[in-house]
Amino acid sequence: MNFELSEEQRLMQKTVRELAERSIAPRAAEIDRSGEFPWENIKELARHNLLGIPIPTEFGGVDAGFVSHSLVVEELTRACANTGFICAVHMMTAVALQLFGTEQQKHRYLTALAKGEKLGAFAVTEPGAGSDISSLQARAVLEGDKYILDGTKCFTTNAGQAETYLVFASTDKSKGASGISAFIVEKGTAGFSFGTVEDNVGLRASSNGELIFQACRVPRENLLGSPGDGMRMALASLDRGRIAAASMGVGVASAALATAKTYARQRVQFGQPIASLQAIQFKIADMATEIDAARLLTYRAADLADKGGRFTREAAMAKLYASEAAMRTALEAVQILGGYGLSREHPMERHMRDAKAL
Repeated sequence: MNFELSEEQRLMQKTVRELAERSIAPRAAEIDRSGEFPWENIKELARHNLLGIPIPTEFGGVDAGFVSHSLVVEELTRACANTGFICAVHMMTAVALQLFGTEQQKHRYLTALAKGEKLGAFAVTEPGAGSDISSLQARAVLEGDKYILDGTKCFTTNAGQAETYLVFASTDKSKGASGISAFIVEKGTAGFSFGTVEDNVGLRASSNGELIFQACRVPRENLLGSPGDGMRMALASLDRGRIAAASMGVGVASAALATAKTYARQRVQFGQPIASLQAIQFKIADMATEIDAARLLTYRAADLADKGGRFTREAAMAKLYASEAAMRTALEAVQILGGYGLSREHPMERHMRDAKAL
């Protein structure tokens, strides 16, 4: 088995890390405090062609695959979890269009997403239908050449900020999960509005909020795939989204570990840096081991996605382990920092809140 990144992937990793440390990380604390959507960061990513990593060049992307996308999300999240999250959800929307869109839909919507000219959002979750996608209540009824869409979505990342929304709704309630369809809905469409933006504990600037559809008239040609394909498309997209979520877990955990190591070297107690104490060394060793395990699980799932094989289980395992590793690492890092781990003036408490959001 080959555990080495290619030369191109190492170069991308290095380039994104330098960009993130230079332009993204300095804004992270203020973005978290204010909850303001980080448009300047998103524009910076667009300028560096980082919003279309796995998308074919034909549609404005880089065609570099999901391992490279994982590297990008990890490095962005390490600097600013909000920016990494926004990028991950945007890409999940773009990938769904790549996998299931018509050529006309790809040229009209996907190219703009891949180039970063527009931002995407993926709208599945409802007040009564989160993980249970088959229970969603949003409905779309075909009338002539338009679908009439009614319903509410919640916890939609990039809500109100994105221009292109992939919305899942039932077109045949009697068929349950087999009656769900997906629609491309543009911001500004009549009958489409935005509700509450959540004041979340973590990932505070990702504009996580409500979408409201009231007799929203969506052109028939904006149906993605065929009627009833929605569940299949949602699951395929979420598989890829879980790889990005795992990459976020690795990024948050890496940030927490780096913060803890820096503090442990600087904090002197009883005449020596606490990094020289075996109890602290054990914690750091365990944290580093968990991060490495999470990273390898993530890269394995991404590599399988690039090779075109089935990776549903591997993506779920990576997401589960990496998000829990991020939480455990963040909590241990808080312990190492002691009182400073709870201070709003220190980045550690932000890492802990962002880890929990995963």
